Amino acid sequence: MFKGTPELIEQRREEIVNACEQLYQTRGFKEITLKDIGNVTSFSRPTIYNYFQTREEIFLALYEREYDRWNEDLEAILGAKKMSVKELADVLAKSIEKRKQLLKLLSMNNYDMEANSREELLVSFKKAYGKSMENVQQILKKHCTGMDEGDIRKFIYIFFPFMFGIYPYTSVTDKQKDAMLSAKVAFEYQSVYEITYQCLISLLGES
Repeated sequence: MFKGTPELIEQRREEIVNACEQLYQTRGFKEITLKDIGNVTSFSRPTIYNYFQTREEIFLALYEREYDRWNEDLEAILGAKKMSVKELADVLAKSIEKRKQLLKLLSMNNYDMEANSREELLVSFKKAYGKSMENVQQILKKHCTGMDEGDIRKFIYIFFPFMFGIYPYTSVTDKQKDAMLSAKVAFEYQSVYEITYQCLISLLGES
């Protein structure tokens, strides 16, 4: 690790993560190399190794930041006045709709990303992930008083795995659509909001 001031270390790490985020807007994980990330930063590729040892660690930091951003929205929902099931489903679905980059990251192979990251970085990521789970639980306790601890636990273990599949179902390429047509597979394409809202309504018990 580079022996600079905490401020400089954080600034450099942010620049690297920002470069990764910029590239990720138009490319997939497998297409982005450390050299590509280095080309977008103000310093050389070897300097990256002072802050991140692998490409996976950079993506894990981006992943963590996405959970941090979602947590800001969840905390705002937690602080809002009590809502009906439909109102809650609406605001939660909108919070997910805003986090398309998080959904894209969720659709990746997280096992490889986590296996190729140092433990301290993985722990930091898990804290952000765990905070989102805790925030959702607190939201349910506040806004869905008819749900007991078992209901809330069931919600968490259905909804969070569900999030892993939202991106592939809603970000379909023309090539994939053509293949579905050729295979004569009937499929209804939905937006992130639509598919998330419907899932939430089902889980929260509103017909």
